Amino acid sequence: MIKILIIEDDPELALILTNYLTKYDMEVIGAEDPFLGLSLLTQHDFDLIILDLTLPGMDGLEVIQKIREITNIPIIISSARDDITDKVIGMERGADDYMPKPYDPRELVTRIKTILRRTHSVETPVKEAELFDADSKAHTITFKGELLELTAAEYDILNMLIRHKNGSVSREQLLYESEHIDDDSSIKNIDVIISRIRQKIAKIDPDHVYIKPIRGVGYLLTDRPSPAK
Repeated sequence: MIKILIIEDDPELALILTNYLTKYDMEVIGAEDPFLGLSLLTQHDFDLIILDLTLPGMDGLEVIQKIREITNIPIIISSARDDITDKVIGMERGADDYMPKPYDPRELVTRIKTILRRTHSVETPVKEAELFDADSKAHTITFKGELLELTAAEYDILNMLIRHKNGSVSREQLLYESEHIDDDSSIKNIDVIISRIRQKIAKIDPDHVYIKPIRGVGYLLTDRPSPAK
């Protein structure tokens, strides 16, 4: 089933789109607030985002930029703003399509299917289940078939991130649920351990970043890695 995130502050329109898309075997989760939408993005594995530009607290163009810091998921802009500059900037920042309101929901379905057909045919991302293989009995983790030389604490943290793939895990959770980190350790120790894990992953794949920081929250392990800077 296709999973859609709608970030739209017009509840009536969001309900209309949700009801219509559901008829086409699409699961829809909505957020009226852009901050909630960004949070949901770290908790669920969406296939596509429908994004309004006029939102409370944060302009939609800024939301696109923040989304692109986390994932390459396709974005369709759905906006009543008719300024061509918005469309240009939105596409430059990483949006895949732009639909001016009002529009026929049937056209939206067509655009969604076209974008997903194109993105999935170009490249189907390899999921963590194939990239990372954790052996709970041996307490080992392989990445792309190669064994990662991890300490006990590094194993605990990476294994927890794998279990919560594409969802954020707080530093506190990583600290207190690890069996091999002292309870008196500082939260900052988590950042140090994460850095060591990323360095070991980078020895195998230096071109991508799989563990991403979520400001004010913690970290997530993504199946859509971003290019390493």
